[in-house]
Amino acid sequence: MPIAGGSGAWFWDTEGNRYLDFSSQLVFTNLGHQHPALVAAIQDQADRLCTVAPSFANDRRGELARLISERAPGDLDYVFFTNGGTEANEHALRMARLHTGRLKVLSAYRSYHGATLASLSATGEPRRWGSEPGIPGVVHFIGPYLYRSAFHAATEDEECRSCLDHLRQVIEFEGPHTVAAVLLESVVGTNGVLVPPDGYLAGVRQLCDEFGITMICDEVMVGFGRVGEWFAVNAYDVVPDLITFAKGVNSGYVPLGGVVISSRVRESFLDRPYPGGLTYSGHPLACAAGVASIKVFEETDLLSHVRRLGDEIAGPRLRELASRHPSIGEVRGRGLLWALELVRNHQTREMMVPFNASGELNLPMTRVVDACHELGLWPFAHFNGLHIAPPLVISAEDLEDGISRLDRAMSVADEYCRP
Repeated sequence: MPIAGGSGAWFWDTEGNRYLDFSSQLVFTNLGHQHPALVAAIQDQADRLCTVAPSFANDRRGELARLISERAPGDLDYVFFTNGGTEANEHALRMARLHTGRLKVLSAYRSYHGATLASLSATGEPRRWGSEPGIPGVVHFIGPYLYRSAFHAATEDEECRSCLDHLRQVIEFEGPHTVAAVLLESVVGTNGVLVPPDGYLAGVRQLCDEFGITMICDEVMVGFGRVGEWFAVNAYDVVPDLITFAKGVNSGYVPLGGVVISSRVRESFLDRPYPGGLTYSGHPLACAAGVASIKVFEETDLLSHVRRLGDEIAGPRLRELASRHPSIGEVRGRGLLWALELVRNHQTREMMVPFNASGELNLPMTRVVDACHELGLWPFAHFNGLHIAPPLVISAEDLEDGISRLDRAMSVADEYCRP
């Protein structure tokens, strides 16, 4: 569909059809479409200096690194810029291997880390399959997902303890001295908006400390305000060794990503160079947009806005939908990142469509998404999940409006429910 333009939380096609963007495109337009501060920053930077090699210093690059490190937890004081999220994860894995001198990387099933080889190898869902064999040394583990607990847990606390016990076993079976990193999404995004139970991320941190393993938190999707925090780990008082970011750092106005690096990892490269770099690392136009974005966050108190909309509108209204629609099995989320898990039966929790369904098998989800589009709503769908991730600048009125449209579309999903 050709897109003609956008403004704030809305975009429209060449035929004039308007859509409320409940997906932030691919969950990156955190400041919405055509934000004037970001557009002006790019224009100003283009007038001064469009591009420069990363071996030269640039004022916007330096300023953005400072702003990011000041908002990252603990001793995460340094930034390595990339062109996007998958490169950020690639470099984080390389840094972890060099830092520890070990090979193996543990990452979760139900995860997505990017489309280049190492990132895709670490990915724990079907997009990995077509590119196997990937890089050597990647081992997957099961993360917390109470609604479909692999450990038959009945409470969040049981699920947390079982998942941590499982991860400890994987580390021990693989040989702790061989494991360089545990890579996980702080809040699982595409694969279900799986919010970790209290204590899980802290437990992973403890395991990594015990065995000398680098903890990498992938915050490509959830960083920069998506869940109401600068970084999602801030909500759990956890300090990883590396945080990867992209998307929301500048709302994708110019491609940008990076790795926030702890002092202890940086020390590994004080007496030897890190053997990696990118032609466009810290691109001035991208960094100018990033600096402007953080200033908008601060000037508008956007994090409080996100938390308020999540607590007072998104969470309550979506749970109210679930109470009336038999097709909604569970509502999960935080801030302005939510998922409706669609099922055919509440008791059996049968998925609305089979795992990794396509074609005719995926028809129920296709029809639900089509119904949303017909109502002028653009959500994000993956497997049997319908995700709600609007721009963080969305108004309370537009959020209410979008959920009301979603309410009407759910009648299509209800048609597929079984007694």
